[in-house]
Amino acid sequence: MNANIQTTKQDLVGLPLVHLQALMERLGEKPFRARQIFEWMHKKGAVDFESMSNLSAELRKSLAENFELGILKVHRKQVSQRDGTTKFLLACRDSELVEAVFLPHEGRNTACISTQVGCAMGCRFCATGDSGFARNLSPAEIVGQISAIERECGQPVHNLVYMGMGEPLHNWEAVKEALEVLLDPAGRQWGPRHITLSTCGVVPGIDQLTASGLKVRLAISLHSAVDEVRSSIMPINRRYPLKELMRAARDYQKATGLQLTFEVALFGGVNDSDLDAVKVARLVRGVECKVNLIPYNPVSEQPFKVPEFSRVASFQNVLRHAGIITMIRTEKGGDIDAACGQLRRREAGEKAA
Repeated sequence: MNANIQTTKQDLVGLPLVHLQALMERLGEKPFRARQIFEWMHKKGAVDFESMSNLSAELRKSLAENFELGILKVHRKQVSQRDGTTKFLLACRDSELVEAVFLPHEGRNTACISTQVGCAMGCRFCATGDSGFARNLSPAEIVGQISAIERECGQPVHNLVYMGMGEPLHNWEAVKEALEVLLDPAGRQWGPRHITLSTCGVVPGIDQLTASGLKVRLAISLHSAVDEVRSSIMPINRRYPLKELMRAARDYQKATGLQLTFEVALFGGVNDSDLDAVKVARLVRGVECKVNLIPYNPVSEQPFKVPEFSRVASFQNVLRHAGIITMIRTEKGGDIDAACGQLRRREAGEKAA
C-alpha cells in the first residue's frame, strides 16, 4: 500500500479492493468481508464502522479500534453567491492544508480534487506553484476529499476532475491506487468518462497511465504549440518538449480510444494571437480531441494579463475553422478564491500577518 505519512490508525478509504481483501485475510477474516466493507465505504457512504450492519459486532469493534474512515476535516470553505461553487480547504492529519472544489450542476455534480500539498512544477501562472511543494497525498487523502465534500454539501458527486493542487502524474502510485478504488464496480463504479486526470505534461507518467490499463479522460495543459513559449510558461516543457508530449498523448488515445482534451490558458499578448491558434491546430491535427480555451484568471503578483474577449473569440474561430471542437471555459466561483491555490495562499498570508 502507498502511504506518505505514518498514522496511528490506517485509513481504509484509499485501499483498492484487492488490498483490502489481503488485509482481511491477514486479520483472519474471510475475503468476502472486504467486499462488504468496500461497498459500505464507496457505495453506501458509511462514515463509521458501526453503521456496517452486515458485519458482526465483534468485527465492527475490531475495525474501529484499529482503522478509520476518512481523515480529512473541513478547515475553511467559501461558497459562491453566483453559482454555488464551494471551495474547501481540507486539513490532513499532519495539519497540511489541501484544496478541493464542489461544482454543482443539476444531475451531474463535479468535484475537483488535489493530489499533492503544493506543487513542484513551477508553472508561472499558478498560485499553487507559488506556495511551493510540501509532500504527496496518500490514496486515502485523495479519495477522502470526495467523501468530505459529499458530507459537507449533502449532495453526491457524479464526476471527478484531478485538476486541484499538484501534478497527478508526479504522484503516480497514489493516484493509481485512488483510481482503482473509484473505478471498481464494487464501489462507485465510475466509468472512464466520469473521471478526468489533468497533467502539465509529465511524459513518463502518461506512459505509466497507458501501461496501467486504467481508462480515464486525459486532459493535457498545453497553453502553447511553440516550445519556446510553452517553456517560458511551463518549465516542464524543457524536460519533455512538445514532440515527446504529443507522442505520449497519441499512445494513450490509441490504447484507450478516448477523446483527449487540451487545455489552453490564454494570456493577453503572450499566446492569444491568431497565429498561435493556427499552430495549436497544426499540433493537434489528426488527434481525436477537443480544446478548452481558458481566459487567464488573474493571480496577484503574476505578470500576465487577461486577454481581450475579441482575442479569445478569434482564437476559437481559427480552431473551429480547422475542424477542432473548441469551447471557452466559463469562470466558476469568480467571487471567491476558486482558482487553484488561491485559498491556501490566502490562509498562509493571513497566518503570516
